[in-house]
Amino acid sequence: MTEAADTAVTGHALIQRYLRTLDASPGVYRMLDAQSQVLYVGKARNLRARVSNYARPSGHSGRIARMIRETASMMFLTTRTETEALLLEQNLIKQLKPRYNVLLRDDKSFPDILIAKDHAYPMIRKHRGKRGKDGSYFGPFASAGAVNRTLNQLQRVFLLRTCSDSVFESRSRPCLLYQIKRCSAPCVGKIDAEGYAGLIADAEQFLKGRSTRVQADLARDMAEASAEMEFERAAALRDRIKALTQVQSGQSINPKGVSEADVIALHMEGGQACVQVFFIRANQSWGNRDFYPKSAGAEPPEVLEAFLTQFYDDKEPPRMVLLNTQVDNPDLVQAVLSERAGRRVVVGVPQRGEKAELVENAARNARESLARRMSESATQTRLLEGLAEAFGLDAPPRRIEVYDNSHIQGTNAVGGMIVAGAEGFLKSQYRKFNIRSAAGANSDDFGMMREVLTRRFERLLKEDPDRMGEAWPDLLLIDGGAGQVSAVHEVMAELGVEDIPMVGVAKGIDRDAGKEEFHRLGQRAFALQRNDPVLYFVQRLRDEAHRWAIGAHRAKRAKAVSATPLDDIPGVGAARKRALLAHFGSAKAVARAGLQDLRAVEGISAQMAQNIHDFFHPQG
Repeated sequence: MTEAADTAVTGHALIQRYLRTLDASPGVYRMLDAQSQVLYVGKARNLRARVSNYARPSGHSGRIARMIRETASMMFLTTRTETEALLLEQNLIKQLKPRYNVLLRDDKSFPDILIAKDHAYPMIRKHRGKRGKDGSYFGPFASAGAVNRTLNQLQRVFLLRTCSDSVFESRSRPCLLYQIKRCSAPCVGKIDAEGYAGLIADAEQFLKGRSTRVQADLARDMAEASAEMEFERAAALRDRIKALTQVQSGQSINPKGVSEADVIALHMEGGQACVQVFFIRANQSWGNRDFYPKSAGAEPPEVLEAFLTQFYDDKEPPRMVLLNTQVDNPDLVQAVLSERAGRRVVVGVPQRGEKAELVENAARNARESLARRMSESATQTRLLEGLAEAFGLDAPPRRIEVYDNSHIQGTNAVGGMIVAGAEGFLKSQYRKFNIRSAAGANSDDFGMMREVLTRRFERLLKEDPDRMGEAWPDLLLIDGGAGQVSAVHEVMAELGVEDIPMVGVAKGIDRDAGKEEFHRLGQRAFALQRNDPVLYFVQRLRDEAHRWAIGAHRAKRAKAVSATPLDDIPGVGAARKRALLAHFGSAKAVARAGLQDLRAVEGISAQMAQNIHDFFHPQG
């Protein structure tokens, strides 16, 4: 790795100096500004050739020219291959989030359907995260809603259980799902292990796209049952065939010639980008998602290439990726995706036939989604401008933070922070704060707000003391009146952060919506007209903060209700806790159990049984 210490020269003249030390090796380069903030991370097959492009004084796009002007130093790291360079580049982009790189800001995982195989009667459920549990996985699905719809269909057709193992073990009679023909009730012996295994096999065939074969098998079984005068079984099979037919007719955009693919289309307009992704698995459409990467003024091929490498950073690529725009380095991208999948992945831009129709459908959705987003963004911009005018701000706020507390007579006190900006609510940046001080127990709202603001801004000052990043707010909205605003101002003054405007939102007369009063430090309270769009906007912000804080409080309260003494035993996690409760029925029964009884529990070793026994029966 090489790095320059001379910051007297900047721009293309500085970059020219680096060419003397570079060779033709593949690698990754970083461009940094005068404050050593990373401006851009790039990869190259030939570092010297790639960097020489930046050394030219002219011929660059506006984006690249600005980046070159701001460059005060560079860093280089050589790799063995260009593929390694691409992988390293995307890792650094994800970690450093440089200003001039294309950034995929939505890194949520996608849910799967899991048929767990760790039980004689496997359950079927939604799964999100790493595929570590033993079982068959089917996915990804675009959303939890798509998974839930498919699970509902599978219940109707294959009658698989969805209850947890502890509920399964504790049943003494069939539940409602059996009564409405959504489960075969293996918990009470309404079906034997062999019969249930047949249902599991049929469900897996369906999820692999072989529904026609499943339907033919069901029809044959129904005919046999009728011939043998088993009319009740024949009627049950008839109902399952009917449900399967409804499922097949309800599935849309199901390609016949594409069994497994991600269909990805990019649309760019007005400096913004939208990428639409459709998931095709087992010849079925398993939903779609739209993404809005930060394009940083890049051209479509560069945006799509960056999206692909970042999107599949923690996801297994399918056998085929269909695009509407060719990327800059198609062979390199295909090699990287194949390496991540452990098998060949085909990346291409289809020109005709069914694949081209799938891509065109995705492109149309991308175009329409971006148009809606731009319309919403324009409305949001007008609201932010109106907010700045109403509250006397120097400019429309780019980042608004709204704070609220929630508790019941001081118990399970939680503080909540939501964030909004030009793109609406930024839910990935919401935060909750478990109140640690005595303020919570004393129902001291001022004290709770003081704790939340202190923790929030002490961390900000530690992580970004120069306030160069985007995490610093331009406006604070506080749920409360003049007293809350004064308390917040004291906190900010103690921290040396007094230049951030803050506004208290009080309920006003009769605590009616529409009569809110706004409080600013050292100024008289004022109200907005009832029909003012800015008032509705502030109400939405306040209500969202209230919803978030209430949700965090309820989750904490629910966790407290379900807490048991088992939570305090070292080495007893969620799995062992479930096993103990399923075996003994209650924490009190666990406390009374002898050593031999504890050792009989699955997953509890002799040493762990001794630890549990000693916890409840301390010596001396």
